[in-house]
Amino acid sequence: MTDTSTAPAASAPTHRSEHAPVRDDVARARPVAPHGAHRGVGIEEVRLTGGFWRDLQETNARATLEHCLEWMERLGWVANFDRVAAGTTGPDRPGWQFSDSEVYKLLEALAWEYGRSGDEAVNATFEALVDRVAAAQDDDGYLNTCFGHPGRPERYGDLSSGHELYCTGHLLQAAVARLRTVGHDRFVEVARRAADHVCREFGVDGRDGICGHPEIEVGLAELGRALGEPRYTEQARLFVERRGRGTLAPIALLGPSYFQDDVPVREADVWRGHAVRALYLAAGAVDVAIDTADDELLAAVERQWTRSVERRTYLTGGMGSRHQDEGFGDDWELPADRAYCETCAGVASVMVSWRLLLATGDVRYADLMERTFYNVVATSPRSDGRAFFYANPLQQREPGADVRPDAVNPRAEGGVRAPWFDVSCCPTNVARTLASWQAYAATVSSGGSGEHAGDVVSLVQHASADLRVALDGGEELGLSVRTAYPADGLVRVEVTDAPDRPVTLRLRVPHWADGATLTVPGGSGPEGAAPGWAEVRRTFAPGDVVVLELPTGPRFTWPDPRVDALRGTVAVERGPLVLCLESVDLPDGVALEDVRVDPSAAPRPHDDGALVRARVVTPPAPEPGRPPFSGAPPVTPAAPSTIELPLVPYHRWAERGPSTMRVFVPTT
Repeated sequence: MTDTSTAPAASAPTHRSEHAPVRDDVARARPVAPHGAHRGVGIEEVRLTGGFWRDLQETNARATLEHCLEWMERLGWVANFDRVAAGTTGPDRPGWQFSDSEVYKLLEALAWEYGRSGDEAVNATFEALVDRVAAAQDDDGYLNTCFGHPGRPERYGDLSSGHELYCTGHLLQAAVARLRTVGHDRFVEVARRAADHVCREFGVDGRDGICGHPEIEVGLAELGRALGEPRYTEQARLFVERRGRGTLAPIALLGPSYFQDDVPVREADVWRGHAVRALYLAAGAVDVAIDTADDELLAAVERQWTRSVERRTYLTGGMGSRHQDEGFGDDWELPADRAYCETCAGVASVMVSWRLLLATGDVRYADLMERTFYNVVATSPRSDGRAFFYANPLQQREPGADVRPDAVNPRAEGGVRAPWFDVSCCPTNVARTLASWQAYAATVSSGGSGEHAGDVVSLVQHASADLRVALDGGEELGLSVRTAYPADGLVRVEVTDAPDRPVTLRLRVPHWADGATLTVPGGSGPEGAAPGWAEVRRTFAPGDVVVLELPTGPRFTWPDPRVDALRGTVAVERGPLVLCLESVDLPDGVALEDVRVDPSAAPRPHDDGALVRARVVTPPAPEPGRPPFSGAPPVTPAAPSTIELPLVPYHRWAERGPSTMRVFVPTT
């Protein structure tokens, strides 16, 4: 794979494979295309021109894609397909039973990257991988390297833990990316045959089963949309409706809620169990609800989102507070130091919120996406794109010191980003998300009546970009967005092309942005813009400029008093960024646990972080052998020292070496 860091970000690939006829919908290539009032922009309708997400996307293209492929080749995960094709499978297959899914997620990332950049080296890598994957497909469409071959367990003999349908779901999502960026090629045919196999095996006349790890639902639903095949949508609906009947074999110490097999989806009030599984299932349920006009099912997922975000989601947007099942805890169970917040759960959270945004237009879903993008997805990869966080705690008590820099790491909870894990689902999940990030930047809808009828273009995420958005009437709205966000809150939008009729332009004002202002063409000056959607409706002309200014200064954020583990603490945010205090910024001899923030002094801007006034409270040394409890209240030094400390963006923690860290700092 060649270095693409200096290649121009072309608006469309300039070369296509000879076997790949271009479909009409390629120009609107996007990960999710529901049959609803709102659609996301295609990756070719938005070109990032610089800034935070452009830098991450370029690092992903330059380093992460190659890094993932190198590791999967090194460990034999790709060669598993070669063994199936050659008939040389046996009991010594390398990798977990779900390792095929990592190859499929990499294929999805490569497909989106080729659609974004048009880099033929990326396409060549994609095609070479497809050669090996396609060769392993059975005549009836079944495709899996762990089951159903000589020396391997039988097909679908372990629906609880086998992950066969989970892997197939990721195969289908990869095929959607290829279909929407190139067209219906042989890889799409591989996926179509696999989907047909699933429908035969698990349809109304087949096995009455579900997969222990949801994913097939969202894969089937999106492939059904992309191919116009209602059988796939119906099979996704069957899988969603079968969930919650207690049919999966239990795993030791984990009940049916681990699989979301305890309560039917439309009856559940909150997400529970394994966080990634719960969120993938919710994403599939939204897809089914939209494509079958099932308002009850959609309302159920909205209800689950609301309670889960209110009571079971971290300040970073991270989800999953328990390590033993990688799962959601109870309401208000949000310990900072034991937060699991798997990176894949952050990706899955974005998947759910994006679908709900497209279904409803409700700005709160976009707000959570932004929080999760900046403080989970962007936190995982190291700045060079070759090491990752699997879990994302909000407090690190000991500096990470057990990560092996050139080996598989068995632990996911280390305080240092690792190049690869024994279960390495997060690197490829980050890769496919970054490769398609611009598709989440804006939406287009139409509606209204009379003088209010027409197209609505909504800027969902703030980033420097050039947009040429296709409108329903066949025209385009061209926009040039320039901003240093999140370092600065000024978002300047210039119209470069517009139809000769009214269009509504909406800019998102985040929920934290009290005091935002909007300046419109011909206006008298900045006017207040309340959190939500700031709308400008007019017949735009090239050269018109709309300016949104968001207050991105640092601010204190207080935890709900029902979060037991965080009482008496405060966090600092700056714009969409959660900040943290790292031990590398403490004076010599000062321990992180001895720092107390002074909440009477507002935090001040400092670089892209903040400065806070703090006290250093050094308790007396413990008596040897005495427990950390006493019959008397703790003694506070009469005159604790006062210092000013810098806080840095959480997404950059541990970039300067192993450290201790905390987001919520005690005030007393």
